[in-house]
Amino acid sequence: MLSRDIDEALFQSYSEDIPVFLKKIYAARGLSESQLSLTLSDLLKPNFSELDKALSLLEQALVEQKRILIVGDFDADGATASVVAMKSLRMMGAKQVDFLVPNRFEHGYGLSPEIVELAIKDKQPDLIITVDNGISSFEGTELAKKSGINVIITDHHLPSESVPVADAIINPNLAGCDFPSKNLAGVGVCFYLFSSLRTYLYQKKYFSSNNIPLPDLRTVLDLVALGTVADVVKLDQNNRILIAEGIKRIRQKHCSPGILALLEISNRKAETLQASDLGFSVAPRLNAAGRLSDISRGIRCLLTDDINDARRYAKELEEFNQKRRTEQDRMQAEAEAIVKGKDLSEGKFAISLFDPSWHEGIVGIVAGKLKEQHHCPCAVFAKSGDFLKGSIRSIPSVHIKDLLDLVDRQNPGLILKFGGHAMAAGLSIKPENFWTFKSAFSEAIKQHLDAKIPTVELLTDGELEAFDISLDNAQLLAYSGPWGQGFEEPIFFGNFEIIEQKVVGEKHLKCRLKLIGDKFVHDAIAFFQAPIDSKQVLVAYKLSINTWRGNSDLQLMVEQITASE
Repeated sequence: MLSRDIDEALFQSYSEDIPVFLKKIYAARGLSESQLSLTLSDLLKPNFSELDKALSLLEQALVEQKRILIVGDFDADGATASVVAMKSLRMMGAKQVDFLVPNRFEHGYGLSPEIVELAIKDKQPDLIITVDNGISSFEGTELAKKSGINVIITDHHLPSESVPVADAIINPNLAGCDFPSKNLAGVGVCFYLFSSLRTYLYQKKYFSSNNIPLPDLRTVLDLVALGTVADVVKLDQNNRILIAEGIKRIRQKHCSPGILALLEISNRKAETLQASDLGFSVAPRLNAAGRLSDISRGIRCLLTDDINDARRYAKELEEFNQKRRTEQDRMQAEAEAIVKGKDLSEGKFAISLFDPSWHEGIVGIVAGKLKEQHHCPCAVFAKSGDFLKGSIRSIPSVHIKDLLDLVDRQNPGLILKFGGHAMAAGLSIKPENFWTFKSAFSEAIKQHLDAKIPTVELLTDGELEAFDISLDNAQLLAYSGPWGQGFEEPIFFGNFEIIEQKVVGEKHLKCRLKLIGDKFVHDAIAFFQAPIDSKQVLVAYKLSINTWRGNSDLQLMVEQITASE
């Protein structure tokens, strides 16, 4: 395991009111003091290319009360973005606004021709706004335009060399877009569009002229926080502001009843909510509906203002989540068995797996678990009609969207369609091309890495003195986030003595640890960890808080534990 280097100049530059414990952590992440500010006034200004076109179209749609249709994606980012768009437009006086989300098993991803045909048949929209998708929807956009429908694409996925011919595209990753942060989630892009629209309409006196109360878009920041955390985008200052403000609202219960209902059903308290609770408790329950059936239930859960309705939807989502877990466990075990039974000389660079019984809604989770275990890009495929649909999860040293671009150029016709970003992507291939793809994918990664097998070292914030292993510091860290991708929660390490250990929940290790040379014993939990046959251990851990019956105690969250005797 490696320790982060502390930028000494940054460390010395911080104000005296920042605790030394935090100064070291911030300096190791290269943040200046101004980058620590998480107030809304520090949000980046919305200088997106094509923003003016989108605002003009939206103004016209509102003034003329046109039928507006939000077309989302079937994950938590897409669901929250759909709700942000719906709520924002309603606050701005739209009376004919609805949503439509592709069913991944029937319509495929994004603004496909199939979803446009369904939209025309069932919704007759004048304007389609995509959220968290659309940047690769060439055919669907063309069909909508030919059918006389205006199209605004809002997306954050990386575009190819060409983009669909829409009326306006809002995407920070668009070539020539001057918006400084390229890390917004789909819901973040959506929030920026509608907060810009609010300013634009206010300046035109639209609200006063139409007797509409000035919308307060802070009321959707709970949803922005949830979608941003769920999509595991890099937490630069801008994203941390959006998440921190959203979490603040949820803690005060000034938020969607749907979020409160999902927290309730996952036994999480709103008052002590952390970003990780959104990522590990709320988002999976939303995603489960999109993986197994239809994300619209999740959208309705977040959209309703009635807590009882929200609870009914949350119960349905929980049932989907239980089914998802069962199916995931089966697929995970089968995938691991395939990997163990193969010569991994090729798999040291990449793993590609397919089984006809696997569920296409769950391949992404399995790919992610395999990637964590084997530290290489992993592609997992399932049967989808006449094709194979795959999800890829990557490692930091392999930008997977760029790599798929390369594979596609070198092997014309091999990949039918694909899209994504640096760490995750989706694609479709013909079943007979699986082995060709497997070989081309692995070879491209091998060349990209110069034939050097990728290694993953646990990055830590060093050893803590005994007096720093405290509940106070755990609470300090809990309220110094949000932590996440690109702003990782601190991990520390030390040599401990195991005082007591026992297996709980059949697969987790609960133990009591004492730092060598110290007298205090700390409770600790290591998930998916067997008992350790050693008295002394090297432990990498996070400082966490265990709250039980109103009492808060320090608990070490073990990331890695190995015998040191």
